[in-house]
Amino acid sequence: MQSAERTGLVLGLVGVVCFGLTLPATRIALTGLDPWLIGLGRGVVAGIAAAVILAAMRAGWPPRDAWRGLCIAAGGVVLGFPLFATLAMQYAPAAHGAVVLAILPLMTAVGGALLAGERPSLGFWVCSVAGTLAVLVFALLEGAGNEGFHAADLLLAAAVIAAAVGYAEGGRLARTMGGWQVICWVLVISAPVLAAFLLLWGTPINWTASLYAWGGFLYLALVSQLLAFFAWYQGMALGGVAKVGQLQLLQTFVTLVAAWALLGERITWLQIAFACLVVAIVAIGRNMQVTRPKS
Repeated sequence: MQSAERTGLVLGLVGVVCFGLTLPATRIALTGLDPWLIGLGRGVVAGIAAAVILAAMRAGWPPRDAWRGLCIAAGGVVLGFPLFATLAMQYAPAAHGAVVLAILPLMTAVGGALLAGERPSLGFWVCSVAGTLAVLVFALLEGAGNEGFHAADLLLAAAVIAAAVGYAEGGRLARTMGGWQVICWVLVISAPVLAAFLLLWGTPINWTASLYAWGGFLYLALVSQLLAFFAWYQGMALGGVAKVGQLQLLQTFVTLVAAWALLGERITWLQIAFACLVVAIVAIGRNMQVTRPKS
């Protein structure tokens, strides 16, 4: 059991590092591409790649009782989070988004309790409320006097909820299906819907966009939306949704460093202070007891 949990934590860490570049990559893609193409098109490209992988591996169809969960996960991690996060990055720096998204680990634990049958202790829930309040205070302080940040914070909040639901449901399914099959089927299911939405809402594709912008888009499609989930969902299956989800506390720092290195964004002391505060709260919550269902 300990060995499985250790492996789960390692896989989860790999996923966190990959996810940590998502917001900076989104900002890069937005330099030349339409936000609807980024938010929806990344799932279409990833879905095509996923279909190729499933065919190459000769994977069988998911069991009948898994389809509902796959649709829920798809709504969270393929439609909800990418779209809301992309729209938010039009109004806020990636560094700001990194701090707001720091509450995602605890929200993932909430999803684990509601959808995956895990039972965090009272102390864990206390930390969850404290972390949420800290993020709300940060959003209000940094958003003061800048109406754009208010819109971004609402979009980021929606992204957090969508991701938490998608992570928890996908982690539950990965216990029996395997992490790579879960995300591949989630993407294949989503691709036709995303393509239809893109035709309705998207603008003509800017094929002349810079390689810089297209590079950001391809990272989102093939790494953030596909390969990172191979490790992430399998890590949750082995180590538990709540426990592995807490590794996302490191994602804040990965994103802050990437925003500075790739985008030249200025990192403020307010961002650093609140990132450390939220991470400390989440770290305390990680040590609280979480009871997992027997499988």
